[in-house]
Amino acid sequence: MSSFGSPGSGTYSGKPTPPQRGSFPLDHDGECTDVMKKYLTCLKNGKGINIEECRSLSKSYLLCRMDRNLMAKDDMKNLGFADSNPPSNTESPGR
Repeated sequence: MSSFGSPGSGTYSGKPTPPQRGSFPLDHDGECTDVMKKYLTCLKNGKGINIEECRSLSKSYLLCRMDRNLMAKDDMKNLGFADSNPPSNTESPGR
């Protein structure tokens, strides 16, 4: 019988590497909890449909996490937030 491959049969000597995306530290101090609760309430009120208001809250939540080093800083385009709202200015769109 081999001692390799059995879960919990020995100590782990390797250094764990965190995933690039999809998992990040918990917000133990609740620094971004208010934004998260507003986002979840928005989703509940919208019956699970991610309307623009909810997307804005989601973006705010991710920015909050990045600002507090709870996740790696990244461009919002890489997180699924294309610049869908053009800047509001008085210039004509044809410029």
